[in-house]
Amino acid sequence: MLKKDESKVPGAVKDIVIVVIGVAIVWLGLRFAFGTNNPFYVVSSGSMIPTLNINDVLIVRDGAVGNGSTNSFTSLKVGDIIVFHRPVGQDRVIVHRVAEIYNNFEGERTIRTKGDANPSSIPGVDYPIRAQQYIGKVAYVIPGIGLITKIISPPVNYVIIVVILAILFFNRIGRRRKDPETSQSSSTGTTNTFSPPSPPPPPSN
Repeated sequence: MLKKDESKVPGAVKDIVIVVIGVAIVWLGLRFAFGTNNPFYVVSSGSMIPTLNINDVLIVRDGAVGNGSTNSFTSLKVGDIIVFHRPVGQDRVIVHRVAEIYNNFEGERTIRTKGDANPSSIPGVDYPIRAQQYIGKVAYVIPGIGLITKIISPPVNYVIIVVILAILFFNRIGRRRKDPETSQSSSTGTTNTFSPPSPPPPPSN
């Protein structure tokens, strides 16, 4: 009995390892493709409606790459939608559209943005934005799924992962347990079979 239980465990562990490796590959692939540790941002206000709506998920390309990149601060142009730290305090992350690019009195490249739904740019929020505040340029938008990230924000998301792994584990053990039972019932004749009656003995002379 001990040997049978031990044989079930490696298969369940294998399932868990496959899930963990799969998640790691996808996450590392996204980090590599977009050049950032976290390419995902969720829209939390309506300042960019109708272009961006609340709970839209943004996939952002890192802006901290070389100057030759189309995502770098020096390559930005009017009309690009960018993600940046608020210039005053840098305590909030903002996503707005580039409205103006100019050089300040020190000759430093500076950007002014504006929310599509806002009547004008807001001082301290939309400008002055310099390279230090710039995070990256919006590459893709996934509508509406940001609500899921709020529902499964930490630590709930970690609990869900543990539950999924536990289900995989016990499901694997359950399948292994049913297989021996099925083979045993077949070998002990629990299925119904039909045997023809024995022929009568020949009449005696």
